[in-house]
Amino acid sequence: MPEIPIIGAFAIVPSNDLAGAAPFRERLGFARAGGDADYLIMSGWGCEVHLTQAGDGPWRVPDAHNPFGVFIRTPDVDAIAARVDDLIIRPGGVLRRREWGLYEVGIAGPDGLLVRVGRPSRLIQDGASPA
Repeated sequence: MPEIPIIGAFAIVPSNDLAGAAPFRERLGFARAGGDADYLIMSGWGCEVHLTQAGDGPWRVPDAHNPFGVFIRTPDVDAIAARVDDLIIRPGGVLRRREWGLYEVGIAGPDGLLVRVGRPSRLIQDGASPA
């Protein structure tokens, strides 16, 4: 079982299809670390993502537009992007330095969830590999 981070703030992401959302997180490099049939805890890259079954109430993810998103801050941006190259949002989500100071990639997740993976650009030396 993966090591659970001891401290941090982690997203609780509603999903219309919880069983279908887990394989996406596994592709990103997360592994199941706990939970039950309606709630999954997934750990990887030094953080956690919690997933909950959306249901029919206010947590239901709208079909036309998902207002939720997750940002994974990690120095392993390149490794994660390589794992899900076919899911990168193109052209805008390609891996690059952003004007807001992050080196990041945008990935299309289940239920239209925006998953951004990045790290501060200032941590990458000019001329050096961003990894």
